[in-house]
Amino acid sequence: MSTEPSVLNLILGASLPVQVVLLILLLASVASWALIFHKSSVLRTARAKARRFEESFWSGGSLTDFYDRLSRDTQPCDGQEAIFEAGFREFRRLRQTEGRSTEELLEGVERAMRVVLHRQIERFEEGLPVLATIGSVSPYVGLFGTVWGIMSAFMSLGNVQNATLASVAPPIAEALIATAMGLFAAIPAVVAYNRYSTQIDELFGRYDRFTDEFLGLLQRQIGGQ
Repeated sequence: MSTEPSVLNLILGASLPVQVVLLILLLASVASWALIFHKSSVLRTARAKARRFEESFWSGGSLTDFYDRLSRDTQPCDGQEAIFEAGFREFRRLRQTEGRSTEELLEGVERAMRVVLHRQIERFEEGLPVLATIGSVSPYVGLFGTVWGIMSAFMSLGNVQNATLASVAPPIAEALIATAMGLFAAIPAVVAYNRYSTQIDELFGRYDRFTDEFLGLLQRQIGGQ
């Protein structure tokens, strides 16, 4: 009864450079999946908070009361809450300054809100360059391990007079595992990067629309006084 070599045996029997490549790809895959789960949780929470904030904000009531309620919250604000808080705080501060026109007032509020908006988006984008790097580099790292393994296999076969398929197949299989591992690390990272980039763009659009809507609301409030 013939015994076929297992994947584990092929890895353990591979040359040291190939094993180093496989270890690097394994660590890259672990880092990639850790980022994927973390980023998924962060973005899912951000979308849920955005829905709750919009329902609460547009349910009516005084902007001052809404701002005071947020300010009394012990939890730090993020997302649209942080954008609103920065804008309304700047609105209050600028209104106390005499000689400010409506345009200057709204420009100051918009600047304050845009600064916080971009900080929120930068926070969401943390880790995405790592996913992009893993997704783009891992296949080439795996290919390097494959080329090295095949080169070593043929060099060792040069000393054998009668090379058979049975003697050639295991070393080549060892080398091809590096390519498979490279794809295993790269594909989830690329898919996650594209997915999360789209979700972050959607959040940016949502925050940006709220900024414009809030500025319009302030403009109408100022004009009605």
